[in-house]
Amino acid sequence: MAQRYTIYNTKALIAAMLLGLILFIPGIGTASQVDKIIAAPEPPEGIVFEVVSGDDDALDRLLPQIQKDIQRLRNRFPNLEIALVSHGIEQFALLSDETDEFKEVHELVQNLGESDVPVHVCGTHASWQGKTDRDFPAYVDVAPSGPAQINQYIELGYVLILVD
Repeated sequence: MAQRYTIYNTKALIAAMLLGLILFIPGIGTASQVDKIIAAPEPPEGIVFEVVSGDDDALDRLLPQIQKDIQRLRNRFPNLEIALVSHGIEQFALLSDETDEFKEVHELVQNLGESDVPVHVCGTHASWQGKTDRDFPAYVDVAPSGPAQINQYIELGYVLILVD
């Protein structure tokens, strides 16, 4: 009987791990995660959207959907705290000297800031390219480390949504 119990627990553990993996694989679980949060009776402490990509146009493609997801979340939970952290190549679209080339991205990020959604980029990654916080506009927060910023939100009880 002890063997059956162990097998049952192992199968349950594997199933839970696979479900967790599906929810956090980039591009697979995002809509599902937002839907599950909206369906919940109570909101989480907050949401942190993570964007990390090797595509410099990723924010151009992803921000409109993130903005829609934020609107859906706020329609359900008006006081929900939400943040966005970008720490891949895409963060460089937010440089001040990229405002003309990525005009829509900059406008969307400004709108997020006005909606009380802070947008953070990774200062460490920026420094590897010779960039500092002075190279980004005031509506973009340059965190010392993107992953550390995400971990701070998670420690506060925020739910992480990886977007790619």
